[in-house]
Amino acid sequence: MAENYTIVIQREFGSDGRAIARKVADTLGIRFYDRDIVEQVAKTLNLPVSTISDEEEKAEGGKLNYLMHKFPLGTDNSYMQDMIFSVQKDIILKVAEEENCIIVGRCADYLLRNRKNNLNIYIYAPYAYRLNVLVNEHGMTTDEAKHMILSVDKARNNYHKKYAGYYANDEHYQDLMINASMLPKDDIADLIVNVAKRKFGIQEHPHIVI
Repeated sequence: MAENYTIVIQREFGSDGRAIARKVADTLGIRFYDRDIVEQVAKTLNLPVSTISDEEEKAEGGKLNYLMHKFPLGTDNSYMQDMIFSVQKDIILKVAEEENCIIVGRCADYLLRNRKNNLNIYIYAPYAYRLNVLVNEHGMTTDEAKHMILSVDKARNNYHKKYAGYYANDEHYQDLMINASMLPKDDIADLIVNVAKRKFGIQEHPHIVI
């Protein structure tokens, strides 16, 4: 039986990398892992995820923002950070063994580095593009968007550097780096799908003509 394939998508905040990853998963018909990993971590550690209000489920972050608020990425709360990462690592390795899937962020590029059938992708975008996405597509004010870009970029960089030993945007560890402002999101998703099909030898189901 062939080894499952995995696609890891790291992204800059505001690049809409998560939406692109979702589209790729839908097109390939594979499982998409993002916030549900956080829910599994919270369940394992008995964190009160059920108390999160609907308001905290908006824009990019959702329940992840709750964990980042309670135990912020890149802070000195090393004990809890290490515990969360350890549980998260076990979950990511387990799902990678069980099924074809896309995993967004969470140092999965590092955790799956020894898998033959893994594709690491980094999605980035110019600052002005990200600002526009957050304001016009996610309803933030300009000041909120500027603050979030600065704080989330810093948190993600610190987190990835701490556990992977390198920054997520280091080209030496990524197979493909894409500027999200270059093409519409659907076209970028199609590009990734085509790369994955070539890399993993994914065959289209042939139509049977009678």
